[in-house]
Amino acid sequence: MRTQHHSMRRRTATKVRAAVAGLAGLSLTASLAACESGSEETGSADGVTVLAAFYPLQFVSERVAGEEASVTSLTPPGADPHSLELAPVQVAELADADLVIYSSGLQPAVDDAVASQPPPRLVDAWDAAGIEADLLVEDPHFWLDPTLLGPVAGAVADELAAADPDNADAYQARAEELTAELDALDQQYADGLAGCSDAMLITAHEAFGYLADKYHLRQEGIAGIDPEVEASPARMREVADLVAEYGVQTLFFETITAPDVTEALAEEAGVETAVLDPLESEPNEGDYFTTMQANLEALENGLVCD
Repeated sequence: MRTQHHSMRRRTATKVRAAVAGLAGLSLTASLAACESGSEETGSADGVTVLAAFYPLQFVSERVAGEEASVTSLTPPGADPHSLELAPVQVAELADADLVIYSSGLQPAVDDAVASQPPPRLVDAWDAAGIEADLLVEDPHFWLDPTLLGPVAGAVADELAAADPDNADAYQARAEELTAELDALDQQYADGLAGCSDAMLITAHEAFGYLADKYHLRQEGIAGIDPEVEASPARMREVADLVAEYGVQTLFFETITAPDVTEALAEEAGVETAVLDPLESEPNEGDYFTTMQANLEALENGLVCD
């Protein structure tokens, strides 16, 4: 099944990265305001500075940095990381930070800023996770496979250790601790979904390919990868047929999308709905682990398994 998912992704063309336009024309006041509203800092105010592009990378950075480094997220809570725009002062902060962690191809504005003003140290999470570059096409949500975040934590620890050798052992120890927790979460998923091999997972949009691939589920999106694109009537009929064919009991929608279409289809098909969180932005409550555990509970209760 992993080969099937990878082949599907290879056939999808990578989106052309959009340039950051109009930055020079913004006033200093607007720039400062945008920076203040677009960043969230944790950890020490002094010492090593880390800029994380969006929530899962912020979470990993915070866990590895501890109190020895400050971590700032470029994407504010509740914001869509895909459409992030940067003020000029934020572009300057990217260049000045001791370490920047991002995922190439996900946020065009960050890609362009990194290319135009490279920071001293840079971790591309996509590369650190060991995923082939041509697989980053329409589904960038690799962090929904917890085993892929462990190598990212290791890469962050290596760069922090290089920037701050006095605390190298602390960074490495925290990365190892986080990796162990991620492995334990992976085992929880493997155990919880052990009887769900080839189960049909119908989601509002196709943000769960890595999770489905890892735990041998069959993901079908009502719409495609883009949550802003509405499903066509033909696609709605196809999904309704899948619900009937596989005896699907639950349709899943995401925290970042309106549930209207999913709920309407579920009502027509006489099935339930439930929520999955793709963890693109910081959860309202809890963290990466509590949200992933809530996702597992929703899958255990909603999928039709042996």
